[in-house]
Amino acid sequence: MILNSNISLIRNGNKGSRLIKRTLFIILIIAVLILAWLGNVLWKVNSVHPSDSSQYESVDVGIILGSSMWGDSPSPSLSERLNYGLKLFHDGKFNHFIVSGGLDQPDFKYTEAEGMRQYLLDHGVSDDAIIMENNATSTLENLQFSQFIMKKNGWNSAVIITHTYHGMRSLEIAEYLNYDHPVLSTTQSEVLSMPYHKSREILAYTKWKLDEWMLRLGWKSLETVNNPA
Repeated sequence: MILNSNISLIRNGNKGSRLIKRTLFIILIIAVLILAWLGNVLWKVNSVHPSDSSQYESVDVGIILGSSMWGDSPSPSLSERLNYGLKLFHDGKFNHFIVSGGLDQPDFKYTEAEGMRQYLLDHGVSDDAIIMENNATSTLENLQFSQFIMKKNGWNSAVIITHTYHGMRSLEIAEYLNYDHPVLSTTQSEVLSMPYHKSREILAYTKWKLDEWMLRLGWKSLETVNNPA
């Protein structure tokens, strides 16, 4: 009886050991896959470099994607996008701006778009060359709502203006929305912490790919992605 009991304990121990090994192996595989994905996304983020505007023709409109406001004024990072947009505008790459971005915080007086519009006015752009999109709270909404404005004005071509670290996701979203040969034009930030913002961008890009997958399968609509329950 004692011998049978010992044999049973040994067998149960072996089964438990095998189960632990299998579990650890599965965890290891999952960890390797996650690291491979993160590395691939980081490579994509880093693959976008500051643009050479001489490499593309003029377009109908320049879309500046919003970033944070500092109170009543654009943050230094948003100012970088605006300054780059101004350069393209003065280089004759487009004649109209769409500035896109909603409220950063409920108690702010101005939306990102309103702050950007005032910045452009202060730098000599005429009011009739600027159209505001005041509702977007994400890159997907920036580009979707700006596309509505383009269609309303009969514009077919656009250059998307943002930072390099944000460029890959912006371009992929524009392509998903069926922009007609969207042009991406990016500037490198001198004021942002790239390790921090690239880490955030990896997570944001991963979320976008999950949303895109569900959109293509019909499990979500653009409305539910933009306004999740």
